Amino acid sequence: MDQSHLDSSQRPDQKQKPTMKFFPVPLEILEEIFLNLPPDQVVYVCRSVCHQWKEVADSESLWRERCRREGYRLRDASKTPKDWRLFYFLCKKRRNLLKNPRAEHDLNGWQILKNGGNRWAVEGVRVPHPDETVQKNFVTSFQMCRKSQLIDLEEEGYNPSFMDHFQPDIRISDWYSQRTDCGCKYEICVELLNQSEEPVQTFAPVAVHFKQWNEEKWNEMTHVFQNYGPGVRYVRFTHGGKDTQFWAGWYGIRVTDSCVEICPAVDT
Repeated sequence: MDQSHLDSSQRPDQKQKPTMKFFPVPLEILEEIFLNLPPDQVVYVCRSVCHQWKEVADSESLWRERCRREGYRLRDASKTPKDWRLFYFLCKKRRNLLKNPRAEHDLNGWQILKNGGNRWAVEGVRVPHPDETVQKNFVTSFQMCRKSQLIDLEEEGYNPSFMDHFQPDIRISDWYSQRTDCGCKYEICVELLNQSEEPVQTFAPVAVHFKQWNEEKWNEMTHVFQNYGPGVRYVRFTHGGKDTQFWAGWYGIRVTDSCVEICPAVDT
């Protein structure tokens, strides 16, 4: 029998190729699968597979549930994030961007700008810190002592397009304390800088002066940078001080547990 005129589907020697069939997965099952995958894989891989997967990967319920399971909770339950996915990733990446903030590694990580009197030193805390894990502090002398750190946000994982588009809150804090028997001065300056390291926004409050025989206790300086516009690429954190009695030794302001962190707007 001549089979030359038969079409391919009729030829007995022609093997038919199997046909791939995709069956829709219920959204709640797909969401549960995504909740058990690495979050970066959900964003960069899963959401590009098909429309259904993208819908689940972008859903508010997925990222709200992920926050709940990993313990990322709102400080104020009445405030709701505009973007739960952004809130999740900011919480996950949130950390202190300053190196050696508690003087646990001497002065490593800090650039010394001024080293007056008997120079910067590291000592144990004289009075308990509100956080009992803080056991050391930097201490200044009888002339101005000032130190600084420059944080490269891109190196820390916050790329330029992310910073420009979302402009997440940047929270800074610093703890400082005086001695009872000696007056002293404390100052701080934190700058958001552009690519050329020029200031975009600056926090530089009036210096704090303590008189002799004040109560010896820890004080916290805080500030949150918001709506600072595009272009921020670095954060420069600078603080220091001195004693005002001009006594040899280390009777000046004490600083420790300094912090710079990128944080969700509803959690600052």
